[in-house]
Amino acid sequence: MTRYKCFYCNKKISDEMMGKRVRCPYCGSKMLFKARSTVTKVKAR
Repeated sequence: MTRYKCFYCNKKISDEMMGKRVRCPYCGSKMLFKARSTVTKVKAR
């Protein structure tokens, strides 16, 4: 199960809540992102 977060209201949204639409069910925003579970650090050479 992929968890998304709304960019505006910052609420967690599951795949089942979205259905086929890509909108936040709480505020109607189209700006969603996947929250990362682990932090990835990259060293520059």
